[in-house]
Amino acid sequence: MIGRLNHVAIVVPDLAAAAQMYKTSLGAKVTAPEPLPDHGVTTVFVELPNTKIELLHPLGEDSPVQKFLDNNPSGGMHHVCYEVEDIHAAIAHLVDEGARVLGDGQPKTGAHGLPVVFLHPKDFCGTLVELEEVKAA
Repeated sequence: MIGRLNHVAIVVPDLAAAAQMYKTSLGAKVTAPEPLPDHGVTTVFVELPNTKIELLHPLGEDSPVQKFLDNNPSGGMHHVCYEVEDIHAAIAHLVDEGARVLGDGQPKTGAHGLPVVFLHPKDFCGTLVELEEVKAA
């Protein structure tokens, strides 16, 4: 069901400094910051040949990543994102398997303009999992 690894997300206390570090120290291509109000984050993508790193920073006081940053002031890995071809079929399969889809259980539009859902970390070895619908090429 899952396809390739789309990205690994890291919450950072200073988005500009983190993006600059990836750009200058590691020589990576880094996108411009993009606020995602529906998700309560501002995101920057570090583009790698085989995947991406998503740098996340809280957007607003109700940001879901603010508590993570409060508990991890230096930041840290937040979630992994896997691609699926049909997010509704994936949700149905996972719910049948006993997995919990966070929020209202319905996809939202993610950073790439594609449908995404998050799965409860307790159901996946302590790791928050994001699924992103990506049609096969």
